[in-house]
Amino acid sequence: MSIEVNNITKLYADQKALNNVSFKVDKGEIVGFLGPNGAGKSTMMKILTTYIDASEGEAKVNDFDVQTQAREVQKRVGYLPEHNPLYLDMYVKEYLAFNADVYQVSKSRIADVIELTGLTPEAHKKIGQLSKGYRQRVGLANALLHDPEVLILDEPTTGLDPNQLVEIRHLIKSLGEEKTVFLSTHIMQEVEAICDRVIIINKGEIVADKKLSDLKADQEQIIEVEFDYRVEDVLMNRLQHIQNVKNTHDFIYELTFSTKKDMRPMVFDFAHDNGLKILQLNQKNKNLESLFRELTIE
Repeated sequence: MSIEVNNITKLYADQKALNNVSFKVDKGEIVGFLGPNGAGKSTMMKILTTYIDASEGEAKVNDFDVQTQAREVQKRVGYLPEHNPLYLDMYVKEYLAFNADVYQVSKSRIADVIELTGLTPEAHKKIGQLSKGYRQRVGLANALLHDPEVLILDEPTTGLDPNQLVEIRHLIKSLGEEKTVFLSTHIMQEVEAICDRVIIINKGEIVADKKLSDLKADQEQIIEVEFDYRVEDVLMNRLQHIQNVKNTHDFIYELTFSTKKDMRPMVFDFAHDNGLKILQLNQKNKNLESLFRELTIE
């Protein structure tokens, strides 16, 4: 087991940032850790990387306890915090050489991580001269210097432009082929593109833990339809596979079906058989974003 969290609680004075949180991450998984601002994501990551201690509970990384065996955990974890702490006056190679001394790894490793993270074109520059995307690459290169088995990345793509997003996502996906990756993000498409599994936290508590493949298999089919006048719910509840009927506005209805079969033809037949006219019809299948909103909205 790469990461094991058991009943972790974290208090800041009277504020409970994490409340009895438990989860496990297997070796080789890429797991997205999602939640609104203030949900406890960064706090959890700081506990896993030994920056802060939990108030209660136990957490292990590669079977080493984060409180009692912190040095062993640090040897096995590569951490990119949300606010990437870089020395802007240092050159890229100079910064990585400085950290190589800290990690006590061979200087030959510097060339490896520069190539791995695509930093070669910018490696001769000062960090302060780099774009946000390349600064993130420097942070990733630093996290990879000691060839850790577990990568913990807190909002690794914040502030990147669309091209930089694609490049960093591809890099993280490729790193996940050999390492365990635990990352936080607000970008649902990012999770769907690179993660095997998603854990959603809200107000310090885990509210969902699903494999992406299971989430897709569980998707309900939602059809939004507008008729030319009001229709009784009892009539629409006769539709095959209908799970829920919701009148959202005037003559607009949200129909939820418990099937992946395209139900739009059946809705058209229903309208024809009951003398109704369809003014608009949209398919709104439930996805990760709608699940996130459902579980975290106030």
